Amino acid sequence: MFEIVAFYLFAFLTVTMFSITVFTNNSLYALSSLAAGMIFISAFFFLLGAEFLGAVQIVVYTGAVMALYAFGMMFFDSLSTVKENIKNPRLVFLLTGIASLIVVLIFTAPIIATNIEAHYPINSEWGNSQQVGLVLFTKYLVPFEVAAVMLLVAMIGGIILAGKKMDVSYSELSEEQIDKLEEEKER
Repeated sequence: MFEIVAFYLFAFLTVTMFSITVFTNNSLYALSSLAAGMIFISAFFFLLGAEFLGAVQIVVYTGAVMALYAFGMMFFDSLSTVKENIKNPRLVFLLTGIASLIVVLIFTAPIIATNIEAHYPINSEWGNSQQVGLVLFTKYLVPFEVAAVMLLVAMIGGIILAGKKMDVSYSELSEEQIDKLEEEKER
């Protein structure tokens, strides 16, 4: 019964997050909902008993979306005001709180209701995660490090491009000068 309820809840939340990603006009909202959708996908792995794949889903894919989010934040003017069109913010807050409470209850219900037994790893000397780590950091060490360097170069390139896009460095201005620039933008 728990698995069925959890499956339908996470399926609804995943489809909702990806729908927001597709249909929103705000790119930062789209990236946030994309990251949330990736986290909800990892819940399916946890429900199926593949904890390592669930953790990899969170670390790799959600981490990649967060790197994309960082690039998005670099290219948008963070000082411009965002006009929210939420008609009833209390209802949004209430629904978000209820959804968060349901997710927490779903994760804690099996811990409270049953005794948890440890599953034995495939190799009695090492666990499955240790075997994956051993292969990753021995046989595939060079591609792993090359990917890390490529991500670092991409992040530095994004920072440089974002800095060239700005006419004025906001970090060197006083608050009065920033207010004056914002007033000029509004005109």
